[in-house]
Amino acid sequence: MEVALSLASPLPRAEGDAVAAGPVLDDPAEWPAFGHALEGEDAAKGRWESQVVVEGMHCAACAFTVEAALMQVPGVISAQVNAASRRARVVWSSAAVRPSRWFAASEAAGYRLVPAGDTLAGARRQREARRALWRWLVAGFCMMQVMMYAYPAYIAHPGEMSADAVQLMRWASWMLSVPVLLFSSGPFFGSALRDLRQRRIGMDLPVALGIAITFVVSSAATFDPQGPLGNEVYFDSLTMFVFFLLTGRWLEARLRDRTAGALDALMNRLPDSVLRRRADGGFERVALRRVALGDLLRVLPGEAFLADGVLVAGDTAADEALITGESRPVPRPCGSRVLAGSHNVGAVVEMRVEALGKSTRYAEIVSLMEGASLQKPRLARLADRAARPFLIAVLLAAAAAALHGWHADSGQALMVAVAVLIVTCPCALSLATPAAMLASAGRLARGGLLVRNLQALEALATVDRVVFDKTGTLTRDTPRLDRVYCRQGLRPGDAVALAAALAAQSLHPASRALVAAWQAQHRTAPDWRAMQLGEVAGQGLEGSLQRSAGGPLRRVRLGSAAFCGVPALAVDAAQVHLADEQGWIASFVLAEDLREDAAAAVAALQAQGVEVSLLSGDGAAAAAEVARQAGIADASGDCSPEDKLARIRQLQAEGHVVAMVGDGLNDGPVLAQAHASFAFGRAVPLAQSRADFVVQGDALEVVPHTIAQARRTLRIVRQNLGWAAGYNAVCVPLAVMGWLPPWLAGLGMAASSLLVVLNAARLARPA
Repeated sequence: MEVALSLASPLPRAEGDAVAAGPVLDDPAEWPAFGHALEGEDAAKGRWESQVVVEGMHCAACAFTVEAALMQVPGVISAQVNAASRRARVVWSSAAVRPSRWFAASEAAGYRLVPAGDTLAGARRQREARRALWRWLVAGFCMMQVMMYAYPAYIAHPGEMSADAVQLMRWASWMLSVPVLLFSSGPFFGSALRDLRQRRIGMDLPVALGIAITFVVSSAATFDPQGPLGNEVYFDSLTMFVFFLLTGRWLEARLRDRTAGALDALMNRLPDSVLRRRADGGFERVALRRVALGDLLRVLPGEAFLADGVLVAGDTAADEALITGESRPVPRPCGSRVLAGSHNVGAVVEMRVEALGKSTRYAEIVSLMEGASLQKPRLARLADRAARPFLIAVLLAAAAAALHGWHADSGQALMVAVAVLIVTCPCALSLATPAAMLASAGRLARGGLLVRNLQALEALATVDRVVFDKTGTLTRDTPRLDRVYCRQGLRPGDAVALAAALAAQSLHPASRALVAAWQAQHRTAPDWRAMQLGEVAGQGLEGSLQRSAGGPLRRVRLGSAAFCGVPALAVDAAQVHLADEQGWIASFVLAEDLREDAAAAVAALQAQGVEVSLLSGDGAAAAAEVARQAGIADASGDCSPEDKLARIRQLQAEGHVVAMVGDGLNDGPVLAQAHASFAFGRAVPLAQSRADFVVQGDALEVVPHTIAQARRTLRIVRQNLGWAAGYNAVCVPLAVMGWLPPWLAGLGMAASSLLVVLNAARLARPA
């Protein structure tokens, strides 16, 4: 089969494309590639929300600098930057500014922006990692050589080494320290200069000052041993703490790529290009953006489906773990639907594109994950606010230490100041919370649960009451129609036809049960058209029905007994009623099957010390029966959405920390009111969900598992914050008193940040 190459890169990506990038970024056709117009806004003149990756960022101070640079651009409404995930969310007005302006503003501040999803972002990260490795290797080699020259001076007795030999070794150490200063220390000086140009104090400023002061003092002692800065050299300390800092930063970056970077791995699953059928029947490889609705695509084994669609040739299996939470490949025969972001793991297939871009379920998932990765939990915001005053205090403490000892030994006083500058850099404090939260979110995402609100992890860790909805949550997504009662003269099949025509417009489990009951008996849609439809949350549907061939409109209601104005049946089961302007038409009794793992999930929650309740809009008898089967003692039925909301508020007023678990369809107010909330059900529109956690599969065990993970996360965060605070409490006095040499201060600072990230990385592994 002929395959032609016709790739079109959507944006100029190479580093030499800066000139061309401006016009391309400013083309409105390119904006959807890394953002979307806010709901209700005009795409040409309204507000846009864009997601970008920030290169060269490694700490909270870098995030402050990028945010400040972006906010100085007229037309940029808001900017959020997360140092741990290295991602930014920018809201800007297309009527006032173009993306190239705020891209350039960030680059002028020293941080290059890359559109989220950039196909070459990974290659650039690899180049940056190689450059960091070279800096580390140069620092390590020079450190070992300098230590060789410094060692004789440490062990020699007075008079054993001639002055010429001592001076020769100092000159050799100076020459080996120059590459460390100019090459290996480049990131520290570059970041410090960027912050000074922005009139900010960043976390690399104390480090850069420490490196510069140490080199100046040691150089002065080498060139003028009798000068005012003394005759001691500290080239060994200089090279050692640069090497230790680079070691910590390199390992920290590797660990963050494996933990918080797990979110990026999940979000960048779509292929760069795909095989598309041409008019002559052949296939050509085209870029993702050139694919349109209705195109026929060939998907090879191992490739990801880049759109939602239907298989038109071939049978295969699809890995849908991210999309649906199903851990095993799912059979997808010809004629079945496939989802963007899932992987073809079977055979070569052809598909017809039915949904692209933002309209796919995968795009909704990515939108949730991007939003979560940019959030700053409360503890992280507190640490960030404390970081800058702390840095100012560090600079003042270093200056005070230098002034205090200057009269006795100016060179030693400066080295005490260096130790203070280096040991107190608050990188560990700023990384303590976001590193743990993102590692945990990545772990949960791989298990089929999307964290929509990182702050909810903190709340979930203290939950003592979990409230379940019944239908679609404790019971299966779709109940089954068990019995039909209808008015005299109407056949049950005709009643089901009326109800199914109206129910087809809703995603509620009861509506899906009626539609499924009709489809099980008929291969065609009901002979009715629904018009002027309205839905009352938690109550039912109302609309006008008309026969397909024409005729008068018939106003009907489908829902609860109260909504339809009819008495409920005296049966201990869920029921839906149908009524028109003349009154009652039919009642449908639904049988609900408890999920297999419902009782086990409830028992697991109770074993964690969490109380469990059930709130349902169905009858009290039906709710009590499901609660009995699941092992729940506290159950309430006949609850309207307002009743559920009042019950949640009552529990909160009593001092309970409440988590709500619902199907996300009519529980929006309750999900929003709870301290933490889960939305179940594969048919939930993710982009409209009010829940903090969105469950992709149907396993209830994810609720106790997530609570356990949240408790682990909060423990890790507290350990990290405690370590960062304790480290500074112990080491700062030692440095001020001159008991902590600069090389040991560098080792302590690197080890502090590394320990925080290593501790957070534990959350990415199973408990």
